[in-house]
Amino acid sequence: MTEPASRTDAMRTGDVKHMKWWGWGVEGVGFHHEDKPGFAPFVHRAVGLDLWAGERTGRPDFSQLKVPASRAPEEFLSVLIGIVGPGNAVVDDLSRVVHTYGKSLRDLVRLRAGEIARTPDVVVYPADEAQVQSVVDAAVEADAVIIPFGGGSNIAGSLEPHPDESRVVVALDLGRLSRVLEIDTDSGLARIQAGALGPDLEAQLNNRGWTMGHFPDSFTHSSLGGWVATRSSGMQSDKYGDIADIVKGLRVVRAGGVLVIRAVPSASTGPSVREMVVGSEGRLGVITEATVQVHRLPESRGIYAYFFKDFDHGLAAMQEIAASDVSPSVTRISDAHETGFSLATSKASKGIAKKAQAGLMAYLKRRGWNLDEICLSFIGFEGDTAHAKRQKSVVDRIVRKHHGIGVGKGPGALYDQKKFDTPYIRDFLLDHGAAGDVSETAGPWSKLRGIHAAVYDAADSAYEEIGRKGWTMCHMSHSYHSGACLYFTFAFVFGDDPLGEYDTVKRAIQQAFVDAGGTISHHHGVGLEHAPWLEEDISAQGVAVMSGLFEAADPGGNFNPRKIVV
Repeated sequence: MTEPASRTDAMRTGDVKHMKWWGWGVEGVGFHHEDKPGFAPFVHRAVGLDLWAGERTGRPDFSQLKVPASRAPEEFLSVLIGIVGPGNAVVDDLSRVVHTYGKSLRDLVRLRAGEIARTPDVVVYPADEAQVQSVVDAAVEADAVIIPFGGGSNIAGSLEPHPDESRVVVALDLGRLSRVLEIDTDSGLARIQAGALGPDLEAQLNNRGWTMGHFPDSFTHSSLGGWVATRSSGMQSDKYGDIADIVKGLRVVRAGGVLVIRAVPSASTGPSVREMVVGSEGRLGVITEATVQVHRLPESRGIYAYFFKDFDHGLAAMQEIAASDVSPSVTRISDAHETGFSLATSKASKGIAKKAQAGLMAYLKRRGWNLDEICLSFIGFEGDTAHAKRQKSVVDRIVRKHHGIGVGKGPGALYDQKKFDTPYIRDFLLDHGAAGDVSETAGPWSKLRGIHAAVYDAADSAYEEIGRKGWTMCHMSHSYHSGACLYFTFAFVFGDDPLGEYDTVKRAIQQAFVDAGGTISHHHGVGLEHAPWLEEDISAQGVAVMSGLFEAADPGGNFNPRKIVV
């Protein structure tokens, strides 16, 4: 049976909402440390930054930016306006700056410094797939560049025009394509337009009793099309799968027609074109629609917190859970450095909660645990009540076997509430002249400890090279039978050359991934940021095959050129 879209899901019209041009999220929302007494002392110990003594940078002044003028000819603009209507093809400076970069630290440093070498020349907001097709055909005929744009949350350099691009650049914003079109209730398949942002998408599904179960860190401000284009992973991918597992069908607008991948459970039809599109970052066309696997809203859902004596014990427990017959929605463990950070970002406990926390730490100390080495873990369970209870009992036994202890749902509930807020901390540190950024990898269980150690060593050497006091921390997430994702955060106070210093640290970490047996990116994509290591990851022949695909599928180089491979 198929459920069509309801009247309340009608296409959103008017202005498409975007994040603020100079940082993450919306105006008026940000991170504050005054109610977190452990945060300022922690930051001072970690990177030497005194949050009480230094001044916080205010909002940058947009009027001071030198924005390159649009190069779009009037004749071409008239064609685009004729397709999408007045007001939906714009060339104002703010719109073009918003669509110039993603939200990586490199992007924000350049924006705040006024470094804008090249912007899109026009931003287009099509209302439906037919308009996308007309825009694409017009752009290809004019030999223009087309860069698809969803929520703008990318941190791998997948959105920016190349500074040397001489052709007209069109930012094709999918924000008006935001509907859940229909749900096949027999199959658990939903057709959804690619511009739907995470909260809008889930709200429409939840209203009908369904969920997609895909919750990346960027969920609040990222789109379905962006998830597909970058091979996204979500916080509950252990249960629901990565986006490559979730997406079953696709519609991709290319010059002269639409590439259609039908939603079937499996197929033996040669090399998977679906897999070619997933992770292609706009180089094969504009994703306008995806058919995704959806699930009924679970009867029971809970995220529980556990402590382990150290990271080795925690990793061993996560590996055994992954090999067991249970399927938690979340299996995550922070190393000692990240655990310390998490505790430092907590609000001050009062009354009974304060006594309970003090009692827990005293208990762990009596057990002989070094409190500087303890690791905090979150494990989630979903499904009918009996199923979730059974899964938790199995996990509890595994945790005890590896000398871990459970501390209930309280910390897990807090994690659940704050899980999308981390980018605001990055912006807060940037306001104080400090870098705070992330790099993630994946590797087999047998190599994870080696990768973890190698990254710490590489980062420490890089901090020494740039002469800055640095901090590195990590958590394991996204478990698979054969391995898991390690997600690293690194921080330091900028010196005289912010991007040069950042490059030194970032390069060291990325190289450590490859050298220790990990991949260059687990779910952030390649873009420009990770492209230098692609050949080391997939081999020279792998790059040759990928280059051949892009050249054959887009001989004119009109679709987001020079991303992934140059």
